[in-house]
Amino acid sequence: MNLMLSLHNNQILLKRRPTGWVTPDDFESVQTPIPSLSAGQVLVKNHFLSLDPYMRSRMSDAKSYAEPVKLGEVMVGGTVGEVVESQHPKFAVGDQVVGMFGWQTYGVSNGRGLQKVGSAAAPSRIPLSVWLGAAGMPGVTAYAGLFEIGQPKAGETVLVSAAAGAVGSVVGQLAKLHGCRAVGIAGGPEKCAYVCEQLGFDACVDYKSPNFRAQLKAAVPNGVDVYFENVGGAILDAVLARMNNFSRIPVCGLISDYNATEAYGVKNFVAILSKRIKVQGFIVTDFAQIWGQAVQTLADHIEHGRIKTHETIAEGLENAPTAFIGMLKGANLGKQLVRL
Repeated sequence: MNLMLSLHNNQILLKRRPTGWVTPDDFESVQTPIPSLSAGQVLVKNHFLSLDPYMRSRMSDAKSYAEPVKLGEVMVGGTVGEVVESQHPKFAVGDQVVGMFGWQTYGVSNGRGLQKVGSAAAPSRIPLSVWLGAAGMPGVTAYAGLFEIGQPKAGETVLVSAAAGAVGSVVGQLAKLHGCRAVGIAGGPEKCAYVCEQLGFDACVDYKSPNFRAQLKAAVPNGVDVYFENVGGAILDAVLARMNNFSRIPVCGLISDYNATEAYGVKNFVAILSKRIKVQGFIVTDFAQIWGQAVQTLADHIEHGRIKTHETIAEGLENAPTAFIGMLKGANLGKQLVRL
């Protein structure tokens, strides 16, 4: 452990609460000593950090479903890494684990909340980074929202916004595996081509196109039965016009509002009444009881090539703020990660 104590733990803290768009000045980079372990603890070297839209709301002190990150604390975030020292009976050096250590290179845990995904003797059967994406929280979010709330039936049309992102890309592929018609909404020709040609969606509509509404109508000639919502704003208004009677909308995210100083406000809300649409917001932890089942199913699909993944990876913790801001602006394709 003397070698480990000679190293520093690089951390990124929340320096101030942003108003409007996040900027690099909202964060502070520091170095701290790596603490010694107590009985029952493990030290993990993080290899990848997950960057996700929910982090933006955790930077705010507005009342929400989770406590905000306190000023001066390490930014929240999922990580995957390797146990480098252990005084815990259930974890050994070399174990590969998923945790919530946040924006830092090392983390100490008492074992609660750690998910072991491999070991030195039996490494993870899928790439470690994928446990933060399609086989991790984003994948479970897609699985739970689609099946528990959307409840699609074979032959129905499933539409998903942010279709080239970490959650949306899994939603569409799961819908296809379930026998549905999968249609995506994404920003730009490159993302739409990826969604159709690589992920196998039946169609994808570019929300940046001046003909977006007309293209959306053409892409869903039989209307929409399930709309997996990640974006909100004007896109939601356009989609509401295409929803079928008794359709379902799992509301996973509203990223168009996360950096806005004034909320958009739904203009076509009457469609929810006239079409008897079921709309339900959710947080993935609402479905903790199916987490294990979802992860097992997703990992099996990934291992056998039935679900494809793509990652946008920033190199080095120091680049996390810039990558996070880019992700909020839609600069990433697939899952946004930081290699530590």
